[in-house]
Amino acid sequence: MTYEAPQPPPENEPSVLDLYKSVTKDWRSFSRFIQSLWDERRRAELDHALVLEAATAQPEPLGENPARANSFPWRSLLALFLAIMAQAVLEPPSRLVNISMALYLLAAGIALWAYTKKEWQLPTLPLARHTPDDLSTRLTPFIFSILFALLAFWDFGSEVFTLTNFGFWVLSILLFFYGLWLKRPRPAQSLAPTVRRQAIIHSLLVIAVLGAALFFRLYQINAVPAEPFSDHAEKILDVYDITQGQYKIYFPRNTGREAIQMYWTLFVALIFRTGLTFLSLKLGTALIGILTLPYVYLLGREYGGARAGLFALFLFGIGYWPNVISRIGLRFPLYPVFVAPTLFYLIRGLRTRNRNDFLLSGLFLGLGLHGYSSFRIVPLLVVVAFALYVIHVRAKGSAQQALWWLILLVMASLLVFLPLLRYWLAHPDIFGYRAMTRLTSIETALPAPAWQIFLSNFYKAMLMFNWDNGSIWVHSIPMRPALDVVTGALFVMGMLLLLARYARQRDWRDLLLLVSIPILLLPSILSLAFPGENPSLNRTGGAAVVVFVVSGLALDGFVSSLGAERKRQLIAFGLTGLLCAAAAYQNYDLVFNQFNANFKLGAWNTSEMGALIEKFDNTYGQTNSVWIVPFPHWVDTRLPGIWAGIPNRDFALWSQNFAETLNVPAPKMIMYRVDDLETENSLKQLYPNGVFTRYVSQYPGKDFMVLMIEQ
Repeated sequence: MTYEAPQPPPENEPSVLDLYKSVTKDWRSFSRFIQSLWDERRRAELDHALVLEAATAQPEPLGENPARANSFPWRSLLALFLAIMAQAVLEPPSRLVNISMALYLLAAGIALWAYTKKEWQLPTLPLARHTPDDLSTRLTPFIFSILFALLAFWDFGSEVFTLTNFGFWVLSILLFFYGLWLKRPRPAQSLAPTVRRQAIIHSLLVIAVLGAALFFRLYQINAVPAEPFSDHAEKILDVYDITQGQYKIYFPRNTGREAIQMYWTLFVALIFRTGLTFLSLKLGTALIGILTLPYVYLLGREYGGARAGLFALFLFGIGYWPNVISRIGLRFPLYPVFVAPTLFYLIRGLRTRNRNDFLLSGLFLGLGLHGYSSFRIVPLLVVVAFALYVIHVRAKGSAQQALWWLILLVMASLLVFLPLLRYWLAHPDIFGYRAMTRLTSIETALPAPAWQIFLSNFYKAMLMFNWDNGSIWVHSIPMRPALDVVTGALFVMGMLLLLARYARQRDWRDLLLLVSIPILLLPSILSLAFPGENPSLNRTGGAAVVVFVVSGLALDGFVSSLGAERKRQLIAFGLTGLLCAAAAYQNYDLVFNQFNANFKLGAWNTSEMGALIEKFDNTYGQTNSVWIVPFPHWVDTRLPGIWAGIPNRDFALWSQNFAETLNVPAPKMIMYRVDDLETENSLKQLYPNGVFTRYVSQYPGKDFMVLMIEQ
């Protein structure tokens, strides 16, 4: 891959050092420099250059397509077949590790053979471009953006959003982007009929794939997963606080949570009229999962063209991993939804040297920090991306340009992060408490030396895609791979081909994909105090974006290996359809059968208790005489109230307060665990005439007792 080096300046053009000396010589020189930023002639020259470039540029030009072998690509077919077989024997309950390793090693060797024979190669990376940029700015909006940001920062000290500080904050962001945005005129493009027809067909395919992804995200959203757990009660209470006028920047309940999900859930509840319910939480996060899809497509296209983007979109859209974490109703999909655009604009910006892309990358970086705490690792990935770019691209001035772009990105992200930055500075202990409980021994002692736990966690996390995604039943199927058989095999082949291409071409973009995966896994790997929580699908969700892009690139390369002849295209179409159908079938089974059934085994039947509370309310017109007796590792006594439409009440009745219920007029209803004999004996002494009934649950082993006192 070659890059366009910047043109050397004319000999009579002053150097950066000369410019700096002339600007800082005295105040008059500085004021003249500021005025020059608004010089109409220079702006007209820039606009003219942009018009010329836009009129002659081709959209997203690709490099030269790699030469393909003319012979039938039997090596590629054999390598993929062996990889699929290797992944298939890792499926539970068989888990034939030795056979899988042998098959994968054989598949890797044949895949490399196919690569050297120009059969199975990844799609070509787009060429680098240079967007004209004179580093000018609209000075007045820029200055006012800083002023409004300072005012907002000061007012955010109240730790709540107000009309004043929110207005200052949004205005500062808008003015900042307006002050630095590089206006680029769009050229009028006339496409040839053949190209237009291909574009229409591709657009229809994208719509069809999006339709399949929407089905996987929204199908049975009211039933899968079936029951909430304690974290959902905390979220509903946070959303309820907003309805009571508490517009918090950070929600400290339950060790602290960022704000986006709370406001988004309330928005969804109002739009779809679902109320403060478990469904509102699930529907909100499912929609967030849907919003990730366009940028997965764009990132795949940025790496390999439209077809690679389509494959990445399909695999991500039907994938069990992103589907499950989008359905849980917690903040988990807020990690990948902001990783995808942050990476896309960053990578495209470094390729095209376009200032606007860095501003957009900073925007999503700042937004992501308001979403899910795992996203806090992404600034590290951004720095690594710039470092890889500078190391690999040795064109004159590239390091200085990269530093300027990084400054723009950081400034944009800090403006967006501003409310949380203010809260963080005021309460560093609260803001970082959740992460510190996993990273350090402030909650529990580390079970081994930190470096040993880190290496063990790293090893386990890197195997999660093809071996074991962890044992946390609330957001995964324990002890199985995070990927389906087809995607898992494509991922291994894709990583291998990326390594092979990087060894040959030394393109920073390939290396960035490779290193971004372990970096995005770090929120799970760094669970040193609780290594049993690693790996986990939720804290690694950002890596899913890259993993599925790599798998999509591998599938695109495999399809290209079959060639462009009509017969081979029919074979490619048939094989692609077969692979996609197999992946969709397995992912459907994983989510709607296996995960659903396993979740029901672990979750408690609070919906049935909520139905009894709602029935009591409809019958007697009140719920003040309804209670639930807590029991260790049983139902969260706040959740039945959420099902009954009472989101702000805990129905707990502790044993020391049993006698107080005598003062409450009948009718009364008390629910307790079926094997809580101590509670039963106490209640029989208090209410000898009460009616004790065993409620038979639809979930095996989840029966509970109901005491009714009607007089």
